[in-house]
Amino acid sequence: MILKLFKRLMFLFMLPVILPSTGSIAQTQSSIAQIQNKIVPGELWPDQNGNHIQAHGGGILKMGNTYYWYGEERRKGLDSNYRYVSCYASKDLMNWQFKGDALKMTDPHQLGKNWVLERPKVFYNSKTKKYVMYMHIDGQVKGMEGNYKYAQVGVATSDNPAGPFQYLKSFRPLGQESRDIGQFVDDDGSAYLIFEDRPVKGFHIAKLSDDYLTVEKEVCLIKAPLEGGAIVHYKGLYYAIGSALTGWQANPNKYATATSLSGPWSEFKDIAPPETKTYGAQSTLMLKIVGSKTTSVIFMGDIWRPKTQWDSRYLWMPLEIGDGKLWLPEPKPWTINVKTGECTSPI
Repeated sequence: MILKLFKRLMFLFMLPVILPSTGSIAQTQSSIAQIQNKIVPGELWPDQNGNHIQAHGGGILKMGNTYYWYGEERRKGLDSNYRYVSCYASKDLMNWQFKGDALKMTDPHQLGKNWVLERPKVFYNSKTKKYVMYMHIDGQVKGMEGNYKYAQVGVATSDNPAGPFQYLKSFRPLGQESRDIGQFVDDDGSAYLIFEDRPVKGFHIAKLSDDYLTVEKEVCLIKAPLEGGAIVHYKGLYYAIGSALTGWQANPNKYATATSLSGPWSEFKDIAPPETKTYGAQSTLMLKIVGSKTTSVIFMGDIWRPKTQWDSRYLWMPLEIGDGKLWLPEPKPWTINVKTGECTSPI
């Protein structure tokens, strides 16, 4: 009896193990990763493949009912000869599908091995039917010591939101230095570039040309030493936020208001308790969601980890905004209904 049992166990042990194909594994990972019913600020944020989203310093473009998230691709193992801009797509702002690298390029202006491509922002031009990407291009200028002396914006275009984008040129908008950039599209469809100008200690709000390929005119220079500029128009007021010039280190982000983009702008105030240093985040965009029941404004910030950049996180939270006041609540898990515009905290 014992011998028969032993033979049966040996038979079962020697049966071939059938493993799912790579495609099945990927499909299973995708199914698991896609079940996102909330946004958890500061935690890993998986895409449909279960990989942490790599869209740092990014921006959002909505086309139809799809949101496209562009940002700096900083995952491990990238070829250091290139710089990458990633693209993700979502219908609900919680579940994101990686669409690939919208832009991949080598040093366009012989700026040296440490050249940078930062804070990509994409606009859609309905006249030319082109997607236009702006980005901060920088590095070392020949004959000048140190990096970040180039201080220009780069421009690339594509016929499709996910790319590939073709790099066209770089320039100093309005002849001024440009480092951190932001984007703003007003309710009337007018498109603006926000860019930080270190010598004048302020950030410019500049209207784009009809084809979006250059800057047409300056609307305002907000004289405040801020970067990471972002603007939203909400119930008749413009709100501008920015981050102090402390590099990778978090600081208390500030906001000001105006009835017109051209100003005058109010005094800058804290958007969160100053001791929290904006909960470790730096502003990159304020995203307005106009729904059937309400309009919400989402603070988009980056929690930078300079020594492990691939592990940098995101702080997205609905802002308390209105009547000239703006406040970033303490981060906690939350959910959004993009159809109604309602943001809630899950039980």
